[in-house]
Amino acid sequence: MRKLMLALAVGAAVCTPLAAQDTNAVEERTEHEQMMRALYADIIAFRTARGHQQMDEMVAYLVGRLSEAGFAAEDLMVTDYDSEGEPTQGLIVRYPGNGASGKKPIVMLAHMDVVDALPKDWDRAPFTLTEENGYFYARGTQDNKYGVANLTGTFMRLKHEGWVPNRDLYLVFSGDEETGMISTRAQAKWVAENVDPAYVLNSDAGGIGLADDFSPLAQQVQLAEKTYVTFDLTVTNSGGHSSRPRSDNAIYELAAALTKIADHRFPVRESELTRSYFAALGRSVPGALGDAMTRFAEDPSDEEAIDMIRADPGFVGTLGTTCVATMLEAGHAENALPQSASAAVNCRVWPGEGVDSVKATLAEVIGNPDVAITQRAEATESGMSSFPDEVRVALAKSLAARFGREIPMIPNMSSGGTDGMHYRTLGYDTIAIGAGASRPQDIFAHGLNERMRVDAFYDGLDHWSIILKELAGS
Repeated sequence: MRKLMLALAVGAAVCTPLAAQDTNAVEERTEHEQMMRALYADIIAFRTARGHQQMDEMVAYLVGRLSEAGFAAEDLMVTDYDSEGEPTQGLIVRYPGNGASGKKPIVMLAHMDVVDALPKDWDRAPFTLTEENGYFYARGTQDNKYGVANLTGTFMRLKHEGWVPNRDLYLVFSGDEETGMISTRAQAKWVAENVDPAYVLNSDAGGIGLADDFSPLAQQVQLAEKTYVTFDLTVTNSGGHSSRPRSDNAIYELAAALTKIADHRFPVRESELTRSYFAALGRSVPGALGDAMTRFAEDPSDEEAIDMIRADPGFVGTLGTTCVATMLEAGHAENALPQSASAAVNCRVWPGEGVDSVKATLAEVIGNPDVAITQRAEATESGMSSFPDEVRVALAKSLAARFGREIPMIPNMSSGGTDGMHYRTLGYDTIAIGAGASRPQDIFAHGLNERMRVDAFYDGLDHWSIILKELAGS
């Protein structure tokens, strides 16, 4: 235990204290489990959200831990980036192989940044790992510091075991996945030019769906994702004194536009991937929702099934493009009419529908030329990846070891955006097979009181080591 605690002091960054925990519970854990809990707590304590500039501290910490584990300096690459006016960093870690397999390297992804969390809004300190009622609470517990911790800890454990892969392995950690993805784009380009992997494995999506009683339903395997794009809606006029209201109030016009967007439903879309996804998931999900999934897979025009699926936030994005208002800004004084009002509308576009088409649809739905619609940043549209047989076999082996039985693996399209899109765009199969396990009602990524089941945290710690030994073992 003393060695474990001393290890936490290694690195350029000052390590943060472990979250409050039950001493007896800690003593029952293996040395690796204790180390992983400490690593998880430490990286969560870095507030790696935009505006706080703590990424360099977290990267220095990770470099220190990996160096202490035996990774050579030339295999640890830290790169600085300017992400929309704010500095951030990326980290690439090479685990050298002996080349015995003659196969191309494997790249694994995670992102080190998080969406910010305001302490005043949370029930617990969002950047301190808290264990309560069978859950770990903190920002990043799911998205995606579990991925960072698990992949880092796996590399450290394998190095400690003296294991040598038969091909090179790479960890690629980005620093601004939640914002501009500047580091992501640059890293993807570097990987294509310098690594040219066989495929890319992503820790930031996929994962295991759990039933209400926490029994496993299926491992979701993300092979595609929707296009992420944000439009700014803006209304401007000359304003005036609040005692002299005018009919063309910028806030009212913007509110009317947003109401129309809220009421609009983009057409239902389906593909072989989504039909097979719902067909497989429908066999596992109990009740009316599971029945609706099965019916939709058989008949994508079934309106009752569509309404049932769309009513669930966890699955509405799988049926087509969605657009939703996420931010507002308006007015300049309480006693003045607003001279401008604007809103950010975030869209997740169905592959092939096209960003320009969605923008045109929004303009048609709003029906008011005074509402200017501008695209905030360039969008990345990516295709669908294949599911390599060797990855399928390795993942099945990990799931069998974890649950003691065969667990369905269901390819799907993610409604959220990840670093993976930029690798798919460059032509690399990118397969998201995260180790996390959650019930739908426990998913609070980007929201208040983000959490992960304690048992899911520990049960997933062998996930990547089993997979890597299968894919790159002798």
